[in-house]
Formats: sequence, C-alpha cells, structure tokens
Amino acid sequence: MSKLYLILLFLPFHLIFSLNLVSCKPADDKGSGSSEEKYSKYSDSEAVDGDWLIYNIGAEPATLNPITASDAYESTINGGNIYETLVKRDNKTLEIIPLLADSWEISEDKLVYTFHIKKGIKWHDGVPFTSKDVLFSYNTITDPKVDAPQLRNYYQDVKNVEVLDDYTVRFTYARPYFLALEFCGGMPIVPKHIFEKGDFNTNPAGRSPVGTGPYKFVKWNTGSEIVLERNEGYWGKKPHIKRIVFKIINDPSVAFQVLKREELDLAGLTPIQWSRQTQSEAFQKNFDKLSYFTPNYSYVGWNMTKPYFSDKQVRTALTHLVNRELILKEILHDLGEVVTNPFYINSPEYDKSIEPYPYNSEKAKKLLDEAGWIDHDGDGIRDKGGVKFKFEFLIPAGSETGEKIATILKEELDKVGINMQIRKTEWAVFTQRLNERRYDAVTLAWSMGVESDPYQVWHSSQAEQGSNFVGFVNKQADRLIEEARTEFNRDKRIELYRKFARIVNEEQPYTFLFCRKSTVALHKRFKGVEVYPLGLDQLEWFVPLPLQKYGQTALNQ
Repeated sequence: MSKLYLILLFLPFHLIFSLNLVSCKPADDKGSGSSEEKYSKYSDSEAVDGDWLIYNIGAEPATLNPITASDAYESTINGGNIYETLVKRDNKTLEIIPLLADSWEISEDKLVYTFHIKKGIKWHDGVPFTSKDVLFSYNTITDPKVDAPQLRNYYQDVKNVEVLDDYTVRFTYARPYFLALEFCGGMPIVPKHIFEKGDFNTNPAGRSPVGTGPYKFVKWNTGSEIVLERNEGYWGKKPHIKRIVFKIINDPSVAFQVLKREELDLAGLTPIQWSRQTQSEAFQKNFDKLSYFTPNYSYVGWNMTKPYFSDKQVRTALTHLVNRELILKEILHDLGEVVTNPFYINSPEYDKSIEPYPYNSEKAKKLLDEAGWIDHDGDGIRDKGGVKFKFEFLIPAGSETGEKIATILKEELDKVGINMQIRKTEWAVFTQRLNERRYDAVTLAWSMGVESDPYQVWHSSQAEQGSNFVGFVNKQADRLIEEARTEFNRDKRIELYRKFARIVNEEQPYTFLFCRKSTVALHKRFKGVEVYPLGLDQLEWFVPLPLQKYGQTALNQ
C-alpha cells in the first residue's frame, strides 16, 4: 500500500483505484438542450448502473502481476479493480479499514498480526479465496528467485506466516515495524491455484489476471487497450460502471485530441493543456477539470557508479545548473512546488528547513573545476583522467514535460563544457535499463503512500537489486532508516527522517525537482465524483440513464 511506484515524469493524474478501456461505437445522443443544461440537470440523480469509462494511461505496464510489477500503471489497472488486499485506507480519513479481512488483532509487543478473512469470497474463476492464498503470496514475495526486490524489502523482518485455518492467517515479526499492519494487510495477494504452476515470473496470468475484485479482466491488446468488465458475482458492493477501458496513448498531444473528440472520458492534462488549451467553451461544456496534490516527487537521478557522478561536488554542481523556478513557471505553469528531500511535501516528515540549491552556473563551474573536471585538451568538453564528461540522459517516451526539462538542462550543460545526449525509450525498455543499471542519468518520479519508508529507494541493500537505482550507499543513512522502521512514535521517527534527509541533501544523489499537481479532465456525464486526499475513486461514480453512451442500456434507449 505504501510501496513506491515508478511513474512517468509529471504523470498528469493519479487515481486511488483503477479503470479500463474498450474501442466501441457510442449510441446516438438523444439528450435535449445545451450540453451544460443536459449534464447539470442530472446532478442530483439517484445512482444507477450502466455505461463505460474510457480512460487514458500514458504508458503500457510491463505486467499485470502485482507482485513483480514496479510501475504505477499496473497499480492503476489492478489495484482495487482486479486484485484486492486484506485492508485498505479509507478515502476520507486515510485510516486503515477492512477489505478482504473482517478484522484483525495486534499483539501488545506489535510483533504478531492475526487477520480474520471474510467467508464466501471467490476468485474470478470461482475458486474460493482462503488464507492459503495469503501464505502463498507471502512465500512468493520472499522467494529470492522471484523478481520482486522492490517489494521483498518490506517483509524482511517477518519471522513466519501461519495459516491457522482457511480464514485465519498470522504474521509474526522478528522485530517491530511501524508499517507492519499496512504491509501485511496491504500485501498483494494472488491465486495460489493459478500461480503455483511453472515459473512465477513468466506465468501467463501476468497478462490475464484473476483476482477477487469488482472488475474482471477481459483482454489486453498490446499497444492499444486493456479492458475490464464488472464482476457480477462480486462479494461486496458492486460499482455502477459496467466496463472500464484503459486506452494506451503515449503521446499526450494525441490523447488530448482524442479526449476533445469525446472518445476518452478521463485523461490527464499536461500543464500547457490545463492552463491554455482547455479554455474553450466547447471543451468546458463537456468536461470538468480537477486538480489536486497526491504524494509524489520528481527528480533527476545520477548513476553514482559512473565516473562523472561518483563525486558529490559534481552532483551538486549539476543541481546548480537546473533552473527549477524557471521550469516551474514556464513549463509547469506553477502547477507544483519545488522539493528538496524524499518525502511528500505536505506530510509532517518533509523537512521544509532544507532550502533548494539555487540556480547558479558560476558556482557550478567552480565546483566542477575543484573536482578536477577541466577542459584539458581545449576541445570544449571537460575531462578528467582521460574520461570525457559525456553522458546519456534517459527519459521515457511520452514524458513531454520531461523532454522539455532535459532540453533545458542540455543547453545549460553545453555552456559549461558537459556533453549530454538525450535518449528516449519506451516504458518497458526504460524500466529494464533502470533495473539493469544501464544508464547514466535519468528523470522520473515516485508515487508514494500516506506514510513513507525510504528503505525501498535509499537503503544500500537495494543498490544492486531494488529501487535504489542511483547506487546511493551511506552507512549513516542506513542506520537512520533502520532505526526509523522500529520507531512507532511518529515525532521521534520524523526526527530520524530529517537527519536522513539532510544527508541526502548533502550528497545530492538526486536533483529533486517538484511535487506536481495532478491535473485531469473528466466527462461531465459522470456523477458522484469526489476529490479525496489521495485522488479520485471511480468505484463510486455513475452515469444517469439519459446520459449513458456505451453498453446495452444506452443502446436500447
């Protein structure tokens, strides 16, 4: 639940749960009057079933296996739609509440967590869901042969997991962990009877998931769409929307044109789209614009195993060459805030006393000179020990804003004698290169949970395999992260995290960029829409019968 997910730089939006898409022909519009009147007069309508939600995602997930996946796109499609967990967070209060579990007990020493599972829940193929599935999922996550290092670190202190009966499972920790309830209760759970056969990493269910959730997987057309439909046998309250279609459109400009044609219902907006391209009467009569902060931060990561990034003086110099205030104003249209440390800017853990390094090219040149990166041979490129300061800047295709920032940075680096080439790759290739550490520098963002544990991204044990892609290794930082994991007093934990944040600020393994506002457009026919602290929840939405476009109900009108 609080695991960090990779997202495209400045991913335009974030939903608590997920949606899906299908190519289809809409029914004729039989409404009367202007669009504004048509949509507004149904604002107080009673919730009804029917219609589809057509949703744009900016990149194709590598897999829909929730245990091996590491990006936010899998989570958007699976989380709360197909797969479910024992507990979840309440939309409004953010408190942990039951989902597949009916209740739980925690021992006084906070080492034992016993969950009682609801009876009568079935996987989408009709097989009963039991505590054996929970145990299988735990054993899979902790198996070193399974490609889940980004998840495994959260369970390293679990001593054992016991199945007490078909509906009772117990987690016992070797030492206390302040997020134990969240990670035991929020652990991805997959069906044992499907995944126990063959190689878990390549199981076909990664392309055709079977869960317990309110939506069933229908199909995945590579490069085009992923389709879900409502689970009519769902154990809980069924959502109103009958089908979700996730349209895979990598280019935000293309997605915006499809949105304007009303062939998408929900799509993220880039800063310029939000500020300048959605002001027309035609757009505003059909779409609502929503903006909100969610826990995230973007950054430039410097691969510290490379000779040019192994020196913190050099990394600090590069940070001085990023004009964040200009980027925020001119490219992001002020839809965000500059950040300086690896916690959500609106959380108590974030240290607001850490000031951002200012844009200062003269300071940068001085630091580079002091670090020995000087143009010794007069060819216009700095060098040291026979190594030219030439590197590749890796960005995922589809990150329009990331490409603009990379272009600005390239111009600044050229001025001081550093040669930077921009390399764009598709998302699957991009994440593979990260995992294999085959890159020089990268721009990305992390999507976080309500409370963060920096272990996944910053502990040295995650540098070779895990989410510590930049290879940050610092013994003092490790000690602070480890101590914070066992500290249940939030104020004391915050103090530990602030000491850790100051180390990161001093070392500059990342050039921290922004906490970006989520900006989305949603078709006005959807009602019951609320903006929560973590975003939107499409499981609550509905479309009044006269406004429904897709499916049998609409076609029969």
